[in-house]
Amino acid sequence: MRVRSVSVAWLLGTALLLSMPADSDESVSAVTTNGGFDVIAYLHGDTSRIEDYAVHQLSYIYYSFAHLDGAELALDEDQVEHIRRLVALKTTHPDLKIVLAFGGWGGCPTCSDVFAVHSQRARFAESAWKLLDVHDLDGLDLDWEYPAVEGFPGHRYRPEDKGNFSLLVHALRERFGDRYELSFAAGGTLPILTESVDWDAVMPYVDRVNLMSYDLFNGNSTSTGHHTPLRSNDNQPDSVEAAVEFLIDRGVERHKIVIGAAAYARVWETVEASDGPLHMDAVFRESVNFRDFDSYFDDRFIEYWDDSAQAPYSYDAARRLFASYDSARSVALKTRYSIENDLGGIMFWQLGGDLGEQGLLQAITDARLAAGEEMHR
Repeated sequence: MRVRSVSVAWLLGTALLLSMPADSDESVSAVTTNGGFDVIAYLHGDTSRIEDYAVHQLSYIYYSFAHLDGAELALDEDQVEHIRRLVALKTTHPDLKIVLAFGGWGGCPTCSDVFAVHSQRARFAESAWKLLDVHDLDGLDLDWEYPAVEGFPGHRYRPEDKGNFSLLVHALRERFGDRYELSFAAGGTLPILTESVDWDAVMPYVDRVNLMSYDLFNGNSTSTGHHTPLRSNDNQPDSVEAAVEFLIDRGVERHKIVIGAAAYARVWETVEASDGPLHMDAVFRESVNFRDFDSYFDDRFIEYWDDSAQAPYSYDAARRLFASYDSARSVALKTRYSIENDLGGIMFWQLGGDLGEQGLLQAITDARLAAGEEMHR
């Protein structure tokens, strides 16, 4: 039977939680929202289960996704109600910030054309300011996948996107001033990081970059690999560490870098494993939310740990299925890495895929508590 990994940090964190006084919720909130380390959860679509989650352990919820209506930022009618529900959380969680995310995979079909024109960038910035103001939101996150680089099939991209993205960021910051936060999500592979963003032009105007250091092997991949590893190895150059080092080498301030984790697995089929199931020919099968791992990964799967990548994977030899994902152990290690390297925090996609209790959010919190305890010894 497959057993979910439990990290040492999780166990240490649990011990610390048990030793806290009765108002431990307040203690955890202080740990997870202060000290310059942010915990960010993207939340896609439905918010009806939000009370199932330990919201006090989060610094931000990024509601995903707003879209373009012509050149203006827009929401569907049902999304307005979801945003109201999230903003209402700030009544009881005053440190929590709610940010509106724009775009997403498949959500930017006209971005290349719209943001190529100065007047349309200005119109977008004005509409964004109004939308944030009306809904009492705290900021905007840009998730254009991707400027100047091929992303969703059929979406236009061109070399000029890179400069136009910089101009878009400048227009938004000019309109927002200091009132609203501005961030963006960046693809986690080195080619995308190199080609899609002018880091010198963009980073002075944003509060953070959220590294999508997941889907490094994805639904288009025809071989198996780690989709969200912490470290690189000879077979896989892309990783959290590689992306962070790329940004630091380009002068990006450490406190503006937020690394990514995944609350879902990627599963491939027709995987032979004579030499092990990693980096073998495969056909992508499906994605599985972390909350469904216990039912999906039955006794036929065996879990392994790749120490070089600091990442888990599972293999079902009978059905020739391979799965890559984050576990409590790997997310705790990512959290520790972010803390030890003075980064701005950790984010994950997405909250609705996590467990309400003892999920990846809890693993992040426990790792933070354990790291805090070590610092005070």
